[in-house]
Amino acid sequence: MADSVIEALLKALAASPDDVSIRLHVSELLIEAGRSEEAFELARAGLASTPADAALLDLAARAGATAGRNDEAEGYRTLHDALTGQARDPAPEQRAMPQSAAAGPIPDTADELLSSWEGIEPASDPEVGEITAPELRLADVGGMQEVKERLELSFLGPLRNPELQSAFGKSVRGGLMLWGPPGCGKTFMARAVAGELGARFYEVGLADVLDMWIGSSERNLRAVFDVARNNKPCVLFFDEIDALGMRRTEFRGGGAAMRGVVNQLLTELDGVAADNDGVFVLAATNHPWDVDPALRRPGRLDRSLLVLPPDLDARGAIISFHLRGRPASDVDVQKVASTTAGFSGADLALVVEQATEEALASSMKTGNVKPITTKALLKAARSLRPSITGWMDTARNHATFANNDGTYDELLAYLRRGR
Repeated sequence: MADSVIEALLKALAASPDDVSIRLHVSELLIEAGRSEEAFELARAGLASTPADAALLDLAARAGATAGRNDEAEGYRTLHDALTGQARDPAPEQRAMPQSAAAGPIPDTADELLSSWEGIEPASDPEVGEITAPELRLADVGGMQEVKERLELSFLGPLRNPELQSAFGKSVRGGLMLWGPPGCGKTFMARAVAGELGARFYEVGLADVLDMWIGSSERNLRAVFDVARNNKPCVLFFDEIDALGMRRTEFRGGGAAMRGVVNQLLTELDGVAADNDGVFVLAATNHPWDVDPALRRPGRLDRSLLVLPPDLDARGAIISFHLRGRPASDVDVQKVASTTAGFSGADLALVVEQATEEALASSMKTGNVKPITTKALLKAARSLRPSITGWMDTARNHATFANNDGTYDELLAYLRRGR
């Protein structure tokens, strides 16, 4: 291709820098002309405005490899494969000779193939999540007596009485879903359950399970349950279960990978391939209406517990907890608690934080420590609105119009009381 043609296309690209077709065409010509470095820079410039363009990512990977910029080319290749959902063969100059081929001829039999793999270390199981010893008990949770009683009757009581379980043929396993507005102590309650059972607490987040490579998420999930089974008695806690176990009917088009994750979760909960005795699965969600109904069937997360905003006693306990270790002068905790109805635990922490900032600013001006006062706490409380208002509006709609099986009866009763 004559240089004049390439230069003409470069001028056209300068006049229309957003025209991806021209950018791709002239870049291909530059690679053929041995000007791979220029093609690489053109691809990078295009990605600056459209970073998710698969064709430009592929071009950057090929041009970078040809130009000898292998590390950057490999990065663009990884992004391209993640975006398109399928790996593509690297450029010829990047292909590595398989170990068996480099050592000799291709094996003709299974025995020869197995022999060629001797000495190769197997892939290690993924290490995800975190296991901690039980530190909290329900007595450490302030107030919320109704929640504690329901938790004791529906979940803890049967599990702590193996004789009764044996008499009634009940296996030592269980599943419980904690749901309610954000910031109201679902994770804290789950840790307290682990303490009551004397079990290890294994907390797993969304990032610990999901992986961009197809099949890896399912493997991570299997590894999580294997770790829990090897450390029983163990409370396995999944936060934001609605993201991991979303309704499979919501997945369209490219959602096949997530359907596989949900299916794997169902398989592990059933314990089809292993014994789940001694593994107590707890999950938390702010959006129970998004959880796949199959997760709620008997033998899985078949029990649920609504964790509502803290009551008066709980609010007082939360405020006192956040005041610990801070200079406070005769704070009337109950007065502050009575003016924060509808506040979540996170909201109450913010009230104390704002009052602390005011006391700190006053101390810096005078040079003397000024304690946190009831007045400062009340001022902070009046300046804030409950953060769960939006959640309550959404939940009210679901409870009113989608309560076919009585799932939201308790929430409806709470809303009718006007709390």
